[in-house]
Amino acid sequence: MSRYSRYRYDSYSRFPEYVSVAERKAKAAATAAKLAKGKTALSPVVLATSRIADTFWGKAWCRNIESYQDYSNRLPRGRSYVRSGAVIDLRIAKGEVTALVCGSSRTPYKIKIAIAPLAPPRWEALKRRCLGKIDSLVSLIQGKLSKETLELLCDHENGIFPAPSEIEMDCSCPDWAGLCKHLAAVLYGIGARLDTDPSLFFVLRGVDQNELVSAGVVDALTEGVASEIDESQLTNVFGVDFDTAATLAVAESAPSPAIEPEADPSAPRKTTRASTKKASPAAKPKTKAKPAEKAKAAPKRSAKPGRPAKKAAE
Repeated sequence: MSRYSRYRYDSYSRFPEYVSVAERKAKAAATAAKLAKGKTALSPVVLATSRIADTFWGKAWCRNIESYQDYSNRLPRGRSYVRSGAVIDLRIAKGEVTALVCGSSRTPYKIKIAIAPLAPPRWEALKRRCLGKIDSLVSLIQGKLSKETLELLCDHENGIFPAPSEIEMDCSCPDWAGLCKHLAAVLYGIGARLDTDPSLFFVLRGVDQNELVSAGVVDALTEGVASEIDESQLTNVFGVDFDTAATLAVAESAPSPAIEPEADPSAPRKTTRASTKKASPAAKPKTKAKPAEKAKAAPKRSAKPGRPAKKAAE
């Protein structure tokens, strides 16, 4: 029976026949195996559990698409499809997602989702707001950030996630809806893929995640700044520590001060001010010794006049 014979176009009282999850899984596996025999490399969305995503970036992507009312009525069917393994191929590139989704047709439907790159002014503003708040690339990828930073990244107007107006979707199925269940399945499939490889999110948005890390932000924001501003000044301005490797390298490469050769002992000594200063410390012990001797002898001299006075008293 043809797929289209199951519809009544004169009424909305009939819907396509229900296909169980087990049947969809079996069909998806058979279709994937058939394509694999034809040497078609596939990258299916495989869920380890019933949850679509477990990490920050996967969950944040799913929450973002669920927050828009434009998608709300079709997303539940999409979740069911992605859980049944219907997304047999999904690839993420810069500004584009392509996928194959098994449906009621004999061949999988071709999906293409175009996502506008993050606008440069918005990206620059986001980097400034995140300045000094992200310590490492690992913490960024793992989503181990402060609540304030996560809110900045997930903000609908100024964050990093796309709005519906930035997303264009196309599916080869005959459903005329702006968001069919196959497209919804792929949107959730993106979240599942980001769960395993969060760096693909930045590839999709066309930005470099390293620029959000503190050092990367400073490098990007200070590009083209006059060279007379030294690193200590930039540290005070941006509140971050700069790598001093370059400074050490310059110090090591600087020429060492010239060492004067030792004077020849047999040569006549020059009476210069410098030589006089050098000789004076050696002469000081001798000049200080004489007053010391006089001081020691003084008590003996003072005792002699006392003797005649003692005899006179007798």
